[in-house]
Amino acid sequence: MHAGFWQGRWARNDIGFHLDQVHPGLRRHWPRLKLQKGATVLVPLCGKSLDLAWLAGEGFRVLGVELSQKAVETFFAEQQLEAEISQVGPFKVYRSGMLEIRCGDIFALGADDVSACQGVYDRAALIALPPPMRQRYAAHLSAILPAGCQQLLVTLDYEQAQMDGPPFAVGDAEVMALYAAEWQVERLEAKEVLATNPRMRERGLQRLEEHFHRLQRHA
Repeated sequence: MHAGFWQGRWARNDIGFHLDQVHPGLRRHWPRLKLQKGATVLVPLCGKSLDLAWLAGEGFRVLGVELSQKAVETFFAEQQLEAEISQVGPFKVYRSGMLEIRCGDIFALGADDVSACQGVYDRAALIALPPPMRQRYAAHLSAILPAGCQQLLVTLDYEQAQMDGPPFAVGDAEVMALYAAEWQVERLEAKEVLATNPRMRERGLQRLEEHFHRLQRHA
């Protein structure tokens, strides 16, 4: 799961993880966070997700972080937005209105970069990482995000032996193990989604559940 792996996926347009619509679960569950309009939302490993534009359209300031420059540039092109480009520390930064995407390594993000964040939307970051990196990633978010920050976390649960990730299986017990020490964790929904994911059936899965959690960083 080194940088070259994801750069290669984008170069080959091997991006089956990208949804061509706003995630229905985002529409359903985002209001549960009760964030005020204008709040800043971190979207890690954001790709060119349409969820970014939806969040901005709902009145939130969006701070995406994405390793692939191709993904970032494609997002702004497809959204027909002209981005102001600058350099902030190790990140090449693209800005347009309520949207900002920092192109670079999520682990280079510091507390000062996210001090204004009141929300996090993680649909495809945690489940994109193998176990050791998941631990590092969750610990990193816990270390840099401010107290009271809320997170909508989307995970997939299936029999890992039936399919190699990514996306990786992350069950409720692992979510608790990764986050419960620093965050209050509440499961919002568990939904069987194999019937609507034929690519996953083709890869050998017999069960696929999508789980939604609301997390709140302890004070």
